[in-house]
Amino acid sequence: MNWQDRITANPSVLAGKPVIKGTRLAIEFLVELLAENRSHEQILSNYPQLAEEDIQAALRYAVEAAPGRADFEKYLTAVPNVAPPEDDRLD
Repeated sequence: MNWQDRITANPSVLAGKPVIKGTRLAIEFLVELLAENRSHEQILSNYPQLAEEDIQAALRYAVEAAPGRADFEKYLTAVPNVAPPEDDRLD
């Protein structure tokens, strides 16, 4: 899945924060809910305008936007037996 298909940023919506398309739900808000140990089912129940793919897109966006990601990926590829399986990489 390509997170760009589900996430957008517009200066007139939430001061330009990235949101799920068609909503005012910021990616950082969704990631905070997940960090607070809310299940996907709880989030989808409380925000019926969302789909499971929106949560997955938010997580992929968060990983790609994380500071130091490039350094971390270099570390993973430099250390034997530490790199994730090819299908888990976010290219």
